[in-house]
This record gives sequence, structure tokens and C-alpha cells, in this order.
Amino acid sequence: TTTPRIGDILQKLAPFLKMYGEYVKNFDNAMELVKMWTERSPQFKFITQDIQKEKVCGNLTLQHHMLEPVQRIPRYEMLLKDYLRKLPQDSLDWKDAEKSLEIISTAASHSNSAIRKMENLKKLLEIYEMLGEEEDIVNPSNELIKEGQILKLAARNTSAQERYLFL
Repeated sequence: TTTPRIGDILQKLAPFLKMYGEYVKNFDNAMELVKMWTERSPQFKFITQDIQKEKVCGNLTLQHHMLEPVQRIPRYEMLLKDYLRKLPQDSLDWKDAEKSLEIISTAASHSNSAIRKMENLKKLLEIYEMLGEEEDIVNPSNELIKEGQILKLAARNTSAQERYLFL
């Protein structure tokens, strides 16, 4: 009550939010592993269900708890924007809250970028498998720009041949 501020605290802690990008990158694989082991191992399924029944879990599934960190950064960003809308501009916390929002927005964009990179690598892997695994295209520096049907026109007889292009 003596110093009602949060901007200065968030400003100090916000840089650590970038590590959520790593969590987000591996989130889909982690969810798939939980699903696979739940289906394959009755013991894993039983233990997981037993833990989920505990009061501390709030009747929520493991998957629900795993989703929380993915939603955390966008939630912080949204709450801080709302806080700034309601905070008088002459408040002692205004500049710190504004700087915190800037840092958290950067972390959110870093997290979104990590998701896009993983989706791109997954797509490249699918294409690699579709092409018979002859040419290794799965590389973080490669990016799928566009794909789709095209018509190849023959120079001699102007006949068109359908092709599928990956750019």
C-alpha cells in the first residue's frame, strides 16, 4: 500500500520470459508424448489420473497445466496493456510499466517466432519425407515460402504439364 507499483518489478523479471520460447517450441512434441504414453502405458495413465485427482491440481488435466506457460506471456501482455490504460499518465509507475510492456511484447514476439520456426521445420520435414528423403532440405536456415500447383509450358509445342512446386 505504500508503493503501489508493478512496472519496476515486471521490468526486472520480463527478460526471463524469453525462455518461454524454448518451452513453446517443444510444446507440441511434449503433448504428443503425453498422449502416446497415456495410450501405451496403463501405469502412466493411472499415475497421471491419480495425480490429477489431487486437490492441488484443481481437477485439471496434465495437458491443461502444460498449456499454462504457453498462455502466460500473452496474458501478461494483455494485463499490462489494461493496467496502462487505467493508470494515470502522471503515475510514478507509468514509465516502468510502459518499459515492462515493451520488454514483454518482445518476449511474446520471440515466442511467436519460435512457434513459426518449428512449424516451418515440421513442414520441411513433411516435404522431405514426401520427396522420398533423397534431398535433405530440413535445415533451420531453409524456409518454405510457398507451395502449389503450376503449369510448365513446353517451349516447342506449347503444351502444358502440371507440376507441384515448393519454393
